[in-house]
Amino acid sequence: MADDLHALAVADAAARRRYGAFHVVECDRIGGRRSLAWSSHADSPATVLTSEGLALPLEDVAVLWWRRMRANQQVSTRAASDHERRLVNNDCRGALGGVLAAAFKGRWISSPEATDRAADKLYQLAVAREEGFRVPRTLVSQSRQDVVEFARQAGRIIVKPVVGATGPLMFTQYVDDPSSIPEESFTVCPAVYQEYVPGRHHIRLNCFGEDMYAALIETDDLDWRPDLNVPISRWHVPDELARRVSAVLRRLGLRMGIIDIKLTPDGEPVWLEVNPQGQFLFLEPLLGEPLADRFLDYLISQT
Repeated sequence: MADDLHALAVADAAARRRYGAFHVVECDRIGGRRSLAWSSHADSPATVLTSEGLALPLEDVAVLWWRRMRANQQVSTRAASDHERRLVNNDCRGALGGVLAAAFKGRWISSPEATDRAADKLYQLAVAREEGFRVPRTLVSQSRQDVVEFARQAGRIIVKPVVGATGPLMFTQYVDDPSSIPEESFTVCPAVYQEYVPGRHHIRLNCFGEDMYAALIETDDLDWRPDLNVPISRWHVPDELARRVSAVLRRLGLRMGIIDIKLTPDGEPVWLEVNPQGQFLFLEPLLGEPLADRFLDYLISQT
């Protein structure tokens, strides 16, 4: 999408290195201009419009980084009604996805199907456990009594959204006394309840294919994202951990993934989750690691 920081940073790295074969397709700017074309009988090549205004034939594309797809169209803000706005957003999104699915024959990083499937936090937890990771004891429920009983068995527990929503970040929170919370707060929608994993060492593991770049974030906070003014350093990924991570990503069908792991006080890695297209650029200045260039290297290696 337009103004996506990660896409722009990798595009800048490509321009700086005079690699002219990198293009950005702004999925929120399909509406309002001639952005794509496709014919069922190949009367003309399928094309998508790049941010530079180039009608790029999909048959010439070797690798497609499936970065962000679900944004609403910029032009839809001028629609006269909610119905028109939904029509523009849905048809632009559907047309782009359909054209890519029908005409792109190269390598996805990662495929839409794998990306959507792997984004399911429950499914990825099950896969990680099957591949030998310790994962937190987890409950998804809308019953206060279920959560009260889970807390009795698991000890201190935390809560986080199953999927979440656009807008302000929803940080992971403690649930110290679920019996004191009204029943309606549980029944309104399911949530993920997990055992609290003790420890202050959080690992942010960026996997670009088989290449792994990890950060150690040291904080006593449950969720490290609100405050990055804590010790953050490069972290060597042990071989056995790298093997298990690669096995999980293969099972999920992902060619890249941004993974959160927590180390217990005795150093045991606990799998928390993988984001198929997570944020990694914020670590560049903190680690002194040129991650945009590293990711560009990975994309080039897949051509």
